[in-house]
Amino acid sequence: MQQTSSFSEHQTGSLYLVPTPIGNLDDMTFRAIKTLKEVDLIAAEDTRHTQQLLNHFEISTRQISFHEHNTEQRVPELIKKLKDGLSIAQCSDAGMPSISDPGKELVAAAVKEGIPVIPLPGANAGLTALIASGLVPQPFYFFGFLDRKHQQQVNALEELKSRKETMIFYEAPHRLKKTLATMAEVFGAQRQVVLARELTKRYEEFTRGTLAEILDWYASHQARGEFVIIVAGNDHPAEEEKKTSQLPLAEQVDQAILTGLSTNAAIKLVAKQNHIKRQELYKQYHQL
Repeated sequence: MQQTSSFSEHQTGSLYLVPTPIGNLDDMTFRAIKTLKEVDLIAAEDTRHTQQLLNHFEISTRQISFHEHNTEQRVPELIKKLKDGLSIAQCSDAGMPSISDPGKELVAAAVKEGIPVIPLPGANAGLTALIASGLVPQPFYFFGFLDRKHQQQVNALEELKSRKETMIFYEAPHRLKKTLATMAEVFGAQRQVVLARELTKRYEEFTRGTLAEILDWYASHQARGEFVIIVAGNDHPAEEEKKTSQLPLAEQVDQAILTGLSTNAAIKLVAKQNHIKRQELYKQYHQL
């Protein structure tokens, strides 16, 4: 068992986890600014990006880079500085450290050494999108970024398709359409979804509808900006699976097509759901 008190005196320094704005600089808290001014060192995901923030708030604290590519080198170095009594603020480019950003390795190492870890509240894209989505806000399931490869996405989404919680994903604009198509393939094209784009920025926008409707819209529009994808949970997973499995295979394919999938995508989905080879179902469906 371990217990640390954040604000009592310690022989070591403290590690402060400082959220930064996800777009609008006015979302920086007074406490975050004060902390960044008072610590001895700032461990930043991208020092150039963070320097812009520091300049805006007239913060002169020294920085050191800490990102996914130098974690192995930096963690022992930063832990030593903390043990020597230095206070360090860790921040990512936007939002909260460790949430789809660097940070967790340093936190784990600090906890292991009994070094106080002090989190500051602040901006988070997932929760910001969730509370404005119009979908059930709790319980929710945060996933973050899916794998870039299609089959890995399918595997992950298959494990999530029966969850009743509202689900939160992040996605880059150039991968958005493919990710939405994979979600339609696994979740069904009638699943409700909300896209939150450019949160807190000038072009903040929410798009609400079924996966089929949103895919249709983006077929003729370009995706720009960073996205949070909020997906409605499955209200009746057991009933849906039972109802679908009782239908003949050809009817299951027809039903999948009605949700907006192409014939080939529908055949692939139904074959996977029924644990049969796609080629066999293709021949059966087309009566070859």
